Amino acid sequence: MPKRFPKEFKDDVVRVARSGRFTHEEIAHDFQISVASVRRWVDQANIDDGLKDGLTSAEQEENVRLRRENRRLEMENEILRRAAAYFAKDALPK
Repeated sequence: MPKRFPKEFKDDVVRVARSGRFTHEEIAHDFQISVASVRRWVDQANIDDGLKDGLTSAEQEENVRLRRENRRLEMENEILRRAAAYFAKDALPK
């Protein structure tokens, strides 16, 4: 599982990257993170600020929440379906 960084840390990295004084490689080395993280955070900040097309962080979080809820509801439906089938077999006339 990837390491989670606080929002303030990511905001600092993006602010430094947007200043244009340092390359992504220099920023990654200074903050002891990967170059891919710097690029990803800058790209996401550009999307969140409306500078680039894509799903905002809030939209991504909502998608994750909805997918989890959908998975939970599907599991509940499966449990109810099995319970109904179990009790239905006992209710059949013999």
